[in-house]
Amino acid sequence: MIPLTLAEVASATGGRLDAVADPAVRVTGPVVTDTRELGPGGLFVARQGEARDGHDFAAAAVEAGAVAVLAERPVGVPAVVVDDTEVAFGRLARAVLDRLPQVTVVGVTGSSGKTTTKDLLAQVLEPLGPLVAPPGSYNGEIGVPLTVLRVDESTRTLIAEMGARGAGHIAYLCGIAPPSVGIVLNVGSAHLGEFGDRDTIARAKAELVEALPETGTAVLNADDPVVRRMAEQTPAQVVMVGESVHADVRAEDVALDAAGRASFRLVTADADARVSLRLVGEHQVSNALAVAGAALALGLPLDDVAARLSAALPRSRWRMEVTERPDGVTVVNDAYNANPESMRAALKTLVSLGRPAAGRTWAVLGEMRELGESSIAEHDAIGRLAVRLNVSRLVAVGDGARAIHQGATLEGSWDGESAWAPDVDAAFDLLRAELRPGDVVLVKSSRDAGLRFLGERLVEDK
Repeated sequence: MIPLTLAEVASATGGRLDAVADPAVRVTGPVVTDTRELGPGGLFVARQGEARDGHDFAAAAVEAGAVAVLAERPVGVPAVVVDDTEVAFGRLARAVLDRLPQVTVVGVTGSSGKTTTKDLLAQVLEPLGPLVAPPGSYNGEIGVPLTVLRVDESTRTLIAEMGARGAGHIAYLCGIAPPSVGIVLNVGSAHLGEFGDRDTIARAKAELVEALPETGTAVLNADDPVVRRMAEQTPAQVVMVGESVHADVRAEDVALDAAGRASFRLVTADADARVSLRLVGEHQVSNALAVAGAALALGLPLDDVAARLSAALPRSRWRMEVTERPDGVTVVNDAYNANPESMRAALKTLVSLGRPAAGRTWAVLGEMRELGESSIAEHDAIGRLAVRLNVSRLVAVGDGARAIHQGATLEGSWDGESAWAPDVDAAFDLLRAELRPGDVVLVKSSRDAGLRFLGERLVEDK
């Protein structure tokens, strides 16, 4: 973060200083919500969580190097006291960004693919100068300010991943980090239980392009009709990306290699270039096109964009993370999160990775959460899809995923088999007894279902 005095922090957040001997003392280190990440000159944001109250760690934060604490009450150490630390945190981030007009903000949203797209963007946009991108999935009211407060005078590009669990969330995040470029990847079923219907999800995602200035650029997925219609909701220039005829930046001649990695021709109105992705899954083409649209809008040459997309590597854990064990079993750990759209994409990738002559394909699937009243039907449909794709073995894990097994059982006869395991340990025991060289195992579920740790155990069980 750029250095700020505690007086300036108080002014930016609408707070007051408490137990501060010198208001001119500067915050020169990291701004964090976890005392383990503190360094000399840092600022600790005391959050009231469900299980812990950050105010209880105020003294430890100062001992770890913090010059002060952003808090909602006096804490016995130097503090900037505010009414609401979350709101104040966002205000502080906006105040810092307002002091750095050279920073271009690229916002990314969508029901799925945000983090992978953010990781690709960070690698493709590097030629534009020093860049800040969120680690992992920092995409909410805390994650976005944490990301923003990593910028400094040298930063030229800030990538902000923006998630939403309700109307107004993305608009709020855009108030913290006003975007010049906004990417909307898709509108699917993620958080359907909280939003109620896809129309409401679409309106929430559209808040990103509505926040763009006339001089900005909206990068929209032309293959998603709902996203395509958002062109009518933004004052910015629109760049359509996809495989459809509506796309300004298109993928043509898409093909997958034996490892499930896509290659294609990246085509614009003026030229084309070859791209060979190092990420697994055909669905990565859509993410890559969104990145290309943004990069081209920011002035990068087509050949450079294609080359950097081809060189880009996965950066975030548990997202199509492919490991081949010494015994010949391949584990695909894609269990950071799941919704019906990403589950379908993962199953299709599994089938493309399968080597029928050598082994079997295993789909080890847990619950997709936050689907509301459609949950049973959506899980049932995934089980039926596994049958239609002729996955060799299906293992549904946990009570929430039982409908996946039931759907597969009711779909009809196929060459494979379906089983239900009550928990991760039971699933691990089943797989450990059954896996053999040449098998490919997909592990996927929503994050809270815990299957990413099952994937790790399978990798380590050599």
